[in-house]
Amino acid sequence: MFTFKNKSILITGGTGSLGKALTDHILKKYPEVRRLVIFSRDEQKQFQMAQEFPVQKYSQMRYFIGDVRDKDRLIRAMQEVDYVIHAAAMKHVHIAEYNPDECVKTNIGGAENVVDACFKTKVERVVALSTDKACAPINLYGATKLTSDKLFIAANNITGFNPIRFSVVRYGNVMGSNGSVIPFFIEKKRKGEPLPITDPTMTRFNISLQGGVDMVMHALEHAWGGELFVPKIPSYKIMDIANAIAPDAEKPIVGIRPGEKIHEEMITPSDSFYTYDLGKYYTILPATHKWSLEEFIKEFKAKKVSKGFSYNSGENEEWEDMETLRLLIKEHVDSNL
Repeated sequence: MFTFKNKSILITGGTGSLGKALTDHILKKYPEVRRLVIFSRDEQKQFQMAQEFPVQKYSQMRYFIGDVRDKDRLIRAMQEVDYVIHAAAMKHVHIAEYNPDECVKTNIGGAENVVDACFKTKVERVVALSTDKACAPINLYGATKLTSDKLFIAANNITGFNPIRFSVVRYGNVMGSNGSVIPFFIEKKRKGEPLPITDPTMTRFNISLQGGVDMVMHALEHAWGGELFVPKIPSYKIMDIANAIAPDAEKPIVGIRPGEKIHEEMITPSDSFYTYDLGKYYTILPATHKWSLEEFIKEFKAKKVSKGFSYNSGENEEWEDMETLRLLIKEHVDSNL
């Protein structure tokens, strides 16, 4: 039976926005967790996070400096760890385009190292974070994350008698996360500067930090191994975000950056042959799996999507408008908006 009691959890990239949100959620909801390891390479961010979650108050916390490029360090960090959440990545599209080798080393090589380290220790469950940009990728970041997804999903093929389970969660822009458009626009407004618009027709999926946390926890608890989970979330138009934050600011059109899409995708028509509706989430199942599809469908009341089904931010059925966006930003990002 799945439980967090007396279990140890490691989060790679744990000092990022989602890592901190996961930490807060786990400590509050599952105080019986034995150990929570924050694994990242940025000592300053670890120092700052340790002020927010001090070991003197949270005896479960451990801060472990390390890089996912270093497999030996990962193996050491994963000693006696039960669950791994892989959130470490290079995620800025334009930076990856300019520094492709660095992106490959972290997002692909790092994924391989995490998988290998999990097999060499006693890890029971692994959830890897993906991105909408991994679906039909047109930029290097998306291509590396698609490769990472494939590595984690395929890892289930070589588990043998090891009960470990690997799964993936894929979602859109996390509202207010580091480097995302909302804090960028808020900072521009604060300085009284124009808000640069890449393309006025651009759309994106939107998910709150808590929504991302809930999805990771769902996969950690319910995955059978090999699933790629996709949330049902609303879209927004980039112009609506800009107008919700700074309605009176100038908004010059600057053109899309290298590797950007006008609309993001999370499920393509080609994925529809393996995609099931679970209610709150979709899941793209692996072509081969060790468990019974019939039992899976029965357990989760899964319904196969129609042939040719796709899920993208431009053709979504659910949308945020300026007013709902303003309320969400006040709630999740900046109460002073």
